Amino acid sequence: MLEKTANSNAATAPPPSFTPYQKFVAGMLAFLQFAVILDFMVMAPLGAMIMPALKIAPSQFGMVVSAYAFSAGISGVLAAGFADRFDRKKLLLFFYVGFLGGTLWCAMAQTFPSLLAARIVTGLFGGVIGSVLLAIATDLFQAQLRGRAMAIMQTAFAASQVMGLPAALYLSTRWDWHAPFLMIVGVGIVGGLVVAWRLKPVVGHLGSHNESNPFKHLLRTVSERRHLPAFAATALLTTGGFMLMPFSSVFTVNNLGIHVDQLPTIYLVTGLCTIVTGPLIGKAADRLGKLKVFYAGSVLTSVMVMLYTHLGPVPLPAVIVVNVVLFIGIFSRMIPYQAMASSVPELHMRGSFSAISAAIQQLAGGVAAVVAGHLVTTAADGRLQGFANVGYVVVGSTLLAGFLATRVHREIRQREAAAQPAPAVS
Repeated sequence: MLEKTANSNAATAPPPSFTPYQKFVAGMLAFLQFAVILDFMVMAPLGAMIMPALKIAPSQFGMVVSAYAFSAGISGVLAAGFADRFDRKKLLLFFYVGFLGGTLWCAMAQTFPSLLAARIVTGLFGGVIGSVLLAIATDLFQAQLRGRAMAIMQTAFAASQVMGLPAALYLSTRWDWHAPFLMIVGVGIVGGLVVAWRLKPVVGHLGSHNESNPFKHLLRTVSERRHLPAFAATALLTTGGFMLMPFSSVFTVNNLGIHVDQLPTIYLVTGLCTIVTGPLIGKAADRLGKLKVFYAGSVLTSVMVMLYTHLGPVPLPAVIVVNVVLFIGIFSRMIPYQAMASSVPELHMRGSFSAISAAIQQLAGGVAAVVAGHLVTTAADGRLQGFANVGYVVVGSTLLAGFLATRVHREIRQREAAAQPAPAVS
């Protein structure tokens, strides 16, 4: 009877809440994500300006987008062996300074080779930041709070649409496409100073580290059986965004008939809606179950991708509605999956697991951007042809990711059940 009462009280107990420091950390992680995501996302809407300015074809622009992803993936693999050997705060600041340097180079680039090289350097540093942020969030937030923590971090994506992209587009039309990168550097410097001043050292993982050889630590993380389905699901989930985003502005302007000056409105409304829904999705994942919310998001994403990639000329309100619902579906996949995958590695492997996951994400995204660049062509009137084929690939990858996410969830549950103490025998 006492055991049943205790279980009942645990089930009805209110969910834990953030401490004041956790609130600061969550906001800081979201701000840094904002800078890194904006640096990548700004390439898509600027594509309509960069391609004519540098006189490059869609395939070349796809190379610029994928160069960041490939270099980020390579650096993630190289950093994985060392990711659990240092204070995560110091590791974050090192890569963040390099990221700002690469972004400044982008602001100075005047030719296609220079821009390509700048994106490679930016990716080498920026690609590791996301994995360090994820490892910090996993270390500082218990499992019952990670859905909400991941949701706050994901709102950086929406905030970049609400505040970053409209400002970047305004600056690019007011001056030229270089100006948004200068803006990112200026905002990013402020964020770096706050991190250096307020973030406490994150060293809890150092006491549990038992592998002195970085190469062996990398191999152990890669070869761990339960990590493999999570890595594969990460690669497949990445495919959608990286295949749709690089050509979204070109498709919206040339195929849907939306004027380039109306693009900020689309990003603004979509971003505002996802800022509101993101935390709600995180709470739902914590309370209803991460896998259930993931399934719902996958279904919604698949439906909206098929609708979006088959659209013809439509009014602006219709484009906004489609974009809003599509991004809600994407968020409903990514937030619960990230919260779920954070429970896969042991403490002493979190940094390397996150780094490898980020590397796989970037490499898969780079492949996706290149493939998308070859699936679509530009007609004489500027319209994209073959964009529906991109939608088919995205839906197929979503279905496979759902199967793998189910395996990840089952493995976590089995491990949690095995760790529970045996019931007392009366």
